[in-house]
Amino acid sequence: MKAIHISEKLDQIHDMWTPKIISQLNDYHIKLAKFNGNFTWHDHEETDEMFYVIKGSMSIEFRDEIIHLNEGDLYVVKKGREHKPVATSECHVMLIEPKGTINTGDITSDQTASNKDWI
Repeated sequence: MKAIHISEKLDQIHDMWTPKIISQLNDYHIKLAKFNGNFTWHDHEETDEMFYVIKGSMSIEFRDEIIHLNEGDLYVVKKGREHKPVATSECHVMLIEPKGTINTGDITSDQTASNKDWI
C-alpha cells in the first residue's frame, strides 16, 4: 500500500456532495468529499458520522442548533440525529463511517451518492 496524498485525491473529485472512498480501516471507510450549498435533511439510524474539515468552512444544521466548522475542525454527529450539512462556498471534508453507509441515510434524493466509488 502506498501513502495517500489527500490533495491529489481531492483533485480527482469534481462533483459536490459525492463522497469517494480513499481507504478502509477495519470495517470503516475513509472518504473525501467536496461540499457547496445545502445538503438534504437526513439521519443515520445505525451509526455516528464524523466530519473533518480539510479546507474551507461548513455548518451542520440540527433542528435545535447549528454547529460551525472551520478548517481543522472535527465533529461527530451521533447516530439517529437528523442533520443537514451546509457550505456557503466550496469546502473539502474527510468523512469516516462504517462501510456501506449511504450519504443521505434512509432518504433517497438527487444527492444520494454511490457508497462504492473509490479514488
